Amino acid sequence: MRLAPLLAIPPIALGAAVAVWMVSNALGPAQIEGRAPGLPVRVMTVAAEDIRPTATASGNLRAADTWVAVAEVQGEVIWRHPDLEAGRLIPAGTEVLQIDPADYELALAQSQADLAALAAESAQLAAEAANTARILDLERARLELAEADLTRTRTLTEQGTVPQSRADEAERATLLARRTVAELENTLALIPSREARIAAQVARSEAAIDRARRSLNRTTLTTPFDLRVTEVTAEQFQTVAPGHVVIRADGIAAAEVVAHLPIDSFRRLVGDAAEGISLADMMSDMPVTRIDVTLNPLSDRTQIWTAHISRIEGALDARARTVPVVVRVDDPYEGADPPRRLPLVPNMQMQLSFLGAPLTGAIAIPEAALHGGMVRIVGPDDLLELRPVTAAFAQGDFVEIAEGLSPGDRVVIDEIAPAIPGMALTPVEVQQ
Repeated sequence: MRLAPLLAIPPIALGAAVAVWMVSNALGPAQIEGRAPGLPVRVMTVAAEDIRPTATASGNLRAADTWVAVAEVQGEVIWRHPDLEAGRLIPAGTEVLQIDPADYELALAQSQADLAALAAESAQLAAEAANTARILDLERARLELAEADLTRTRTLTEQGTVPQSRADEAERATLLARRTVAELENTLALIPSREARIAAQVARSEAAIDRARRSLNRTTLTTPFDLRVTEVTAEQFQTVAPGHVVIRADGIAAAEVVAHLPIDSFRRLVGDAAEGISLADMMSDMPVTRIDVTLNPLSDRTQIWTAHISRIEGALDARARTVPVVVRVDDPYEGADPPRRLPLVPNMQMQLSFLGAPLTGAIAIPEAALHGGMVRIVGPDDLLELRPVTAAFAQGDFVEIAEGLSPGDRVVIDEIAPAIPGMALTPVEVQQ
């Protein structure tokens, strides 16, 4: 029979032949046009906005006003205010210390007595001048009579009517009258110089009186403003000398902190300045109105105080090359309620936060989106693009970009490894 040879073929070989026949006669796979799905990434569309630069610094608090009372006169301390102790608060205009004024009162009385004596001497001199002037008028009249008599006697003597002895006597009388008139005129001529000497002595006595009164005023020390006493070195019945520091105190109306800011940070806080404005100009009045400042004690971060820049010190820090910004806090004792709210006292460590002038049209991206000067952009057709950028400064978790980005660019904020230009992406917009 013909089936006998087929039955003799092994089943395995038969199966393999059937499989080859089916593969060779099968249709090919269907061709589908398209690309692989892109990598899902989060993106942020950048936009121009106004940014206020910030900066932080720390420093120790100090009183804005201090009082160092120095003894200007010598004497014994005869009275001391009961509240004149370290730590006490004393209002302005309070007499706190008195030095024995007896020596200066005696000096004042002596100078006043000298001035009175000079006034009497001046009055006497005026009377003498008036009397001398009257006598001089009389003597001049007598001199005229004597000269007339001398002329008449000489005429008679020449005529032989009167002896020569009578002419000699008339001449002696005339000479005596002339001498008297000359002496009186000399006396009147010396009056102005005597008046000038008395005037100089009066000026010296008046100066001595002013000096004595000034010394008397300096025997009492009065507080110039509301203050808190920090040190007292004079005790009652102690003798103090001129130049001796007797009281040290701090004003309580305001406190200040010196914050050292890098020059670049200071420039950013000030913001765009007009053309031609130098750093010296910026260190004068501009920061006062363009920068907001808050501060809080390091010991209690919940306390927030509003402050302002009062001035910039005259020179940069010699070692750190930073700008010394003096921040002032008005009324540091306002709302004090220890221990819940402490007053701002000297040597308290403070944290300062500066908020500068707005930068208009700035572009900021998350710091994590910047990779060594490169930013990953979702370009056309959602393909990855690597773009070089120039960073201006970092602030918090963001970096302000000076060049390389434009509003509307989509920046990838996720990490891509490896980041290959042209790779397909599936962007997911996030709100910042």
